[in-house]
Amino acid sequence: MRPLILFVGWCVLFILCWPLALLALFLAPIIWIISIPFRLVGITFHAVFALLREILLLPVRILRLLSGGSQRRTT
Repeated sequence: MRPLILFVGWCVLFILCWPLALLALFLAPIIWIISIPFRLVGITFHAVFALLREILLLPVRILRLLSGGSQRRTT
């Protein structure tokens, strides 16, 4: 659905201002290529923080496993 909306939006832009639409058509791949390193940095930071979270929460998971695990308290 998103590519269809993008295509319709580009067609409307082409009708309203064709030089801007052609410029967008030619610059989109260049901008995508430039943004790849930033995406890789974001993925790396996300993975590092997920690893740190798992390392910090490992003792809690071990204690839950040793104490009976999934038992819930009812009040």
